Amino acid sequence: MAIIEIQNVSKKFGPKTALSDVSLSIPEGRIFGLLGPNGAGKTTLIRIINRITIPTGGTVLFQGRPITDADVAKIGYLPEERGLYRKMKVGDQAMYLAQLKGMRRADAQRELRAWFERFGILDWWGKKVEELSKGMAQKFQFITTVVHKPSLMILDEPFSGFDPVNAELIRQEILRLKAEGATVILSTHNMESVEELCDEIALINKSRLVVTGGTDEIRRRHGEDNTEIEFTAEGALERSRCVVPRTEVNAKLSELIAAGASIHRLEEVIPRMNDIFIKLVTEEGN
Repeated sequence: MAIIEIQNVSKKFGPKTALSDVSLSIPEGRIFGLLGPNGAGKTTLIRIINRITIPTGGTVLFQGRPITDADVAKIGYLPEERGLYRKMKVGDQAMYLAQLKGMRRADAQRELRAWFERFGILDWWGKKVEELSKGMAQKFQFITTVVHKPSLMILDEPFSGFDPVNAELIRQEILRLKAEGATVILSTHNMESVEELCDEIALINKSRLVVTGGTDEIRRRHGEDNTEIEFTAEGALERSRCVVPRTEVNAKLSELIAAGASIHRLEEVIPRMNDIFIKLVTEEGN
């Protein structure tokens, strides 16, 4: 079942078209990558889902019916533009934000302290937000996004500002939340994270939906049907590799074996998401 359905959504700001007739379905319990270059329309779509912006045309459904403000309370939204009250103490602000999402005070305090302990930051509780580094503030805002256990989480560039250790911490938390049944919309330019985390993706460029589908299926669809052969040439000490079209594999294998090579591995060449992203955006640009 789809938790979010985008049906023919368009958005104009005066003469500028930010989204043009976009339709896509985001299934429950999955990690869905929302991709696109800067200015493509991703943030506009996210704001429409959160009812921050009203579409010019089209409909957004939440669990099969038009989305309402009450539904938005079930969404955890981490915007790319971070916004915190810098003079407030971390614990006070965390409690305030959790209660805004409908948590009772006692529940909020218990869950927040559990999250702070998991992230090893309980000693931040009494500090002011302005004392936190960018990465610390990022961890804090991630916690306040997910503490109320939303059924849908929208994370816009959640790895920005993190070192590799903390980026991996957030990746593992995203996977854990998915395992507990949450749906995650992940908007990011980090294609490695897309390959590691996303079950499905949608690529938006110049306000239009370019491609959507399963991540593995899209990678295979945009491959060039090539095969990598790993071998050791006669008399050589190190292994070599060559890439040939699938239709030429048998001929190449015969050639290598006739030359005395030892064959170690055959593997389909599947393009990286980064290469597909560049290819599709460049094609659209042309």
